[in-house]
Amino acid sequence: MPITVLIVDDSKLARIVAGKALAALQPEWDKLEAGSAAQAIDVIASQAPDLALIDFNMSEKDGLELAGDLRVLYPDMPIAIITANIQDEIIARAREIGAAFVAKPVTADALEPFLSGAALRLRSKRA
Repeated sequence: MPITVLIVDDSKLARIVAGKALAALQPEWDKLEAGSAAQAIDVIASQAPDLALIDFNMSEKDGLELAGDLRVLYPDMPIAIITANIQDEIIARAREIGAAFVAKPVTADALEPFLSGAALRLRSKRA
């Protein structure tokens, strides 16, 4: 069963960079993209992703708010907050909702620990 990753970022370039890092590590995984929290909710309504990479700094709703919404819908979904805004408060808030933290710019090296852990969790859940 293929794994589907939702990448949410209001920057198209950032989505491309994250998608390339994802493809370098897990070329067989599928990806969905959204440019806002509202678009992410629309995407999720039609296609349920297995994990999510969510930008922190977005208009209308920040990534932690969206991650909190996803956590209600999908309590076990691996979620990573991606941001260049490296502040202890943001990292702490991400951990409170059970989300990982990945610093921008997203590289394969930065993404690998999260994806490895997510793959293990998803495999054990499906077994």
